[in-house]
This record gives sequence, C-alpha cells and structure tokens, in this order.
Amino acid sequence: MSDQTVSVSSLDDNTQHHSLCDFNSISSSSSCFSSSSFPFQLNLELRSIIISYLILILILTPILPLNDNNEKKMTSTTASTVSSVINRIWNSNSSNSTSTTTTTRGGTNHLLFGGFRGSIATSSSSMLLPRSLKSHQTPTARTTNKKKNNSPRRPNLQVVCMDYPRPELDNTVNYLEAAYFSSSFTVSPRPNKPLTVVIAGAGLAGLSTAKYLADAGHKPILLEARDVLGGKVAAWKDDDGDWYETGLHIFFGAYPNVQNLFGELGISDRLQWKEHSMIFAMPSKPGEFSRFDFPDVLPAPLNGIWAILRNNEMLTWPEKIRFAIGLLPAMVGGQAYVEAQDGFTVKDWMRKQGVPDRVTDEVFIAMSKALNFINPDELSMQCILIALNRFLQEKHGSKMAFLDGNPPERLCKPVVDHIESLGGEVRLNSRIKKIELKKDGTVKRLMLTNGDAIEGDAYVIATPVDILKLLIPEEWKEVGYFKRLDKLVGVPVINVHIWFDRKLKNTYDHLLFSRSPLLSVYADMSVTCKEYYDPNKSMLELVFAPAEEWISRSDSEIIEATMQELAKLFPDEIAADQSKAKILKYHIVKTPRSVYKTIPDCEPARPLQRSPIEGFYLAGDYTKQKYLASMEGAVLSGKLCAQAIVKDCEMLAARVEEKTTAEATVA
Repeated sequence: MSDQTVSVSSLDDNTQHHSLCDFNSISSSSSCFSSSSFPFQLNLELRSIIISYLILILILTPILPLNDNNEKKMTSTTASTVSSVINRIWNSNSSNSTSTTTTTRGGTNHLLFGGFRGSIATSSSSMLLPRSLKSHQTPTARTTNKKKNNSPRRPNLQVVCMDYPRPELDNTVNYLEAAYFSSSFTVSPRPNKPLTVVIAGAGLAGLSTAKYLADAGHKPILLEARDVLGGKVAAWKDDDGDWYETGLHIFFGAYPNVQNLFGELGISDRLQWKEHSMIFAMPSKPGEFSRFDFPDVLPAPLNGIWAILRNNEMLTWPEKIRFAIGLLPAMVGGQAYVEAQDGFTVKDWMRKQGVPDRVTDEVFIAMSKALNFINPDELSMQCILIALNRFLQEKHGSKMAFLDGNPPERLCKPVVDHIESLGGEVRLNSRIKKIELKKDGTVKRLMLTNGDAIEGDAYVIATPVDILKLLIPEEWKEVGYFKRLDKLVGVPVINVHIWFDRKLKNTYDHLLFSRSPLLSVYADMSVTCKEYYDPNKSMLELVFAPAEEWISRSDSEIIEATMQELAKLFPDEIAADQSKAKILKYHIVKTPRSVYKTIPDCEPARPLQRSPIEGFYLAGDYTKQKYLASMEGAVLSGKLCAQAIVKDCEMLAARVEEKTTAEATVA
C-alpha cells in the first residue's frame, strides 16, 4: 500500500482542545465555580504531600536499596517474551464487573476486569506473577508458547491483555464538586423566555457551554467552522476506514468535570482504564522501560510517593532527597508561593533550589512536554507544582483511560445529541468572518464567511485564543481585558500516525513517555483502543514535540526523524531505513497553534469568561479556571461560561426587551 499523507495546518482550523496528554492539571487561579463554594486549598494539600514525602524518605532510606537495578525494568527481550501472548476478548456485557478471582495451584488464574476477560496460566504452583510481567499485557495476533526462561521470577506464563475497572471516583471531593456544579444548571429556575446564545467553536469548550446552557433551559446555537466536531479532539477517517486524530488524548482520574460529563451522557463505559502506572522509555538503554507503579492499597498521597521512591532507575536517592528539600519552600509558603513561581521556568526553579540538572533531564523534560508540548527551559514552574499537587493528592488522579474509539463519534456526538434533544442547534461549516457591533459597542451579530448573519441574545467565542485575537473588533483592542491576550500564544504540535506491516512487541497497553528529544508520548493504538484494535498490525500514534522548528517541514522529513527515534524505542523491530518493520501508510496532523503556551508570567493574562462587553463571553482552556490547558480545563471553562450567562439572564433578557420595545416604537 502506498504512503498516504494528510496535513491539517490552517490556523483557522484550530478549535478547542485540551492537550495531551492530558497531564495538564489543576490551576490555583480560581475556585471551581464560585469563590465561596468548595475553596481550593492547594497550600494544605501540597504541604501534606511534601510532609508525607519527607516522612517516607526517612522511613524507607534504611530499608530500600540505593541501587535497585533489578526492579521495574523491562528489557526488549523480556518485552518480546511477554508480548508473545495473545488474545483479546471484547466483552461488553462484563463491563460492570469489578470482581477478581484467582487460583494459583499449578493451573489457570482467571481474572475478570471490567470489559475484558483474561487468564494467566502458570506451570509452577502457588507462584506469584512478577510485577514486570504482570503489568506488561500486550495482545498480539495469536497465542504462542513462551521461550524457556530459567529465572525463578519469570515462570512460563500466558498473559491476556485486559482493561481495568473504572476507579472509585464518584465519592471524591472534586468529583462531587463537579457533580454539584452540573446539577446547578438542571435545577435552576426555568427562564420565562429562553435566551438564544450563539457560540462559535464546537470543540470541548463550546460543546460544554452549549450543553449546560441547554440544561438550564436556554437555546444554544453552536457554530463550527469545519465539517467535523471536536476542535483539537477532532479526527478523520481515511479511504481505508482508519481514523487519525489531532492529538493523543488521555482521560485522567483527576478530571472530575470530564468524568461527570461522561456520566451525564451515559457513556462512562466508553473509557478504557489502564493499570495505574507511568511508564518511561530509557534513552540510555534502547528498548528498555522504567515504571512508576501506584499501589492500590495505599491512599493518596502515599501511593504516588511510594511509586516515586520505589523507582531507582531514573533518580537516585540523593536526587530524590534533594528534590524533596527543594519543595520545602512550597510547604512553608503555601498558595502564595506556588502562584509566585509563575515567574520561573522549571529549569530555572530547579537550579535556584539546588536540585541537580539530572532531575530535570530524567523526569521533567518528559513531564513538561506532556503537559504543554514544550521543554523545561520554557514551561512555568507553577504548572509543574499544580500538576504534582493534583496527581499526588488524589488516589486515582494519575490513573489513565483511553477513549474506546474516535472522539467525534464516541464523545462529541453524544453531546450534540443531548443539546439538540433540548432544543439547541449545532451547525457545521459555519466559519465566523467578523463580529459586527452596535453603536454602543456591544455585539450586533456574527457574520459568517458564507454571507449569513447570526443574531442572538448573547455571544460566546469558544475558539483557541489565537483565533479569538483575529476576530476582536478594532474598537475593543485597547480594552485591557482584550489587550492582555497578546501574552497568550498557542504552541505548535504535530501528531503522527504510522501503520506498520506487523505487530510490534516492545510496547504496552498504556501511554508511554518516549523521553526522546523529538517525541513526547506515544501509544500502540491497535492495542490500547477498542475501535482501532488490530491483532496483526500495529498503529503507533505519537506526539511530535516541541514542534516549533518542525511545523513547517515536509511530512517526509517528519516521518524520517520519527523513524530514527522509533529505532531507539524498538531496536529489535524497527530500523530507520525500514529494513525491519515496513511502513504501510502514515498520516500527519499539524496544529500550528494548539493549547496556550504556559510560559512564565502568562497567568495574569488569562481572562475571566465574562467579558467587560455586555452579552459577550469567552470559553476555552486559556480562560480562568483551576485546570491548565487540558480537556478538563476546556470542559470546566464551558461550565463557567454557561454559569456566567445564567447569572446574567435577567440583565440579558432586559436588553432584549428594550430592543424589542425600541423596534416597536420606530415601527
């Protein structure tokens, strides 16, 4: 099959998203939906995390080895051995089961997890499955015999890939906050006359705004410039029926508003939860991985701290202790200190605190690229502190799930169906050309490129900030609220999809951190995603970042560079010259302006959802909300925008009444 290349690179084609890896967590800049309800106590949470970290270091230093080279290591040989097992059974009827039963005396251990049934056969009696094998569950095309292995830690096994049960999120404080917020729209008094609210941008922020306005009894008219829903979670189907996406999207346990949205739409079963681990490639040891495994038996933050302390391949004990000491000012200074770190890059902050550069190189390059597609010498340290807080403070905060198929159909379409069922409208191929103003400087209507004029009682721009800046009328540009937006600029990112002629073995049923200078995270989507599952061939989806120097380069150059990096990740299976695994086809999606670039001192530029212009509002992850540039941030911004409009309902209705009266008088 010949190579196929698709580039999506128009600035105007960037609508709302949230980033990868979806590592982007809570920002401390605002409360969830009001300053009085559920106050955000980052200072107390961060202090408890750091105290626990230091206590565990003191307890475990004499117990744990300083150089545990045998723990949590997966060589390419081991990965190849483990992944020779296969058999994936999609069993939707078992999706509600969370039971686990095992028998270990020389027979078969049957495990039932969520939507998968699997078995682990062992030839030795009462032998526990070692952590490195147990967590590497990769389906392949067929079941084969294991290679003989004399190691007592590696018995003859048959491992079956499986998804994991949905974590217990519903009783967490953040989930309940988000649920309460959602309910505020459905229980609010019905308006005497529903407002017609015109919303530009059908990404997650625009969809969220429209959904919750419809829940409150109003009529949203959602306009999308392109012919596909989702903005930066958009995806397209090629001529072979294969999907390719704008980004590699991960749904975290620490995304309470996203999790509530799935529940409200009745589609929670569309999330495929993976084991609670973070898996990093080892650049110095091609083909090997290092893991952070979060034990389920421990509460937060101990499970996360334990995962960090037990991994001795990426950081030494002296480096862990030095980093913990570096965090002490955050404990002492609390919230004010965390906010003040917006003025420092990650790299500068680490050096200021005396943290060795190797800590930045080993951990925070990968984390920075996953959070915001940029390196630690650009990313604001506030972003890291907020992310560490959220993912360590919640037991399942860092647990990851993949959507079971393409986002436009599996996520966005149910939102549209909900909006339309309540009387709202969603229109594709409706690109905004101009915001036309009245004499008093408020919005008169939105003009589309096709010549149509759309009028409403209120207006929302839910596009990325770069597109908003192109639409701002000249009359508004000197207003401080809009002028500050100049500080916010979208970061370029490239998403690469490669279909290979064989099933790759050195991978996991999980998100993987490449730790490559050119790549951020990647996954074998033929393994991790139900709709994309293929027992015979692998499809790697990779985030190419930082991409600023590559966004204008040809697709062939990007593929060549990607293959050189993959040769290091799959040394036994992929060669840069394709002398091993062959490329069947590839797709490249370029986004010149993705999520806003979280650099130092940009936090004050983030606007509230209610603008100083009556009847004009903003939604998007760049607006003020306590999550950073992420899917969660986009959804939460939409809820906050809808809340502002609902609160302004009487004022907006009065303006409509005045307009009607004035028109009647003229007539």
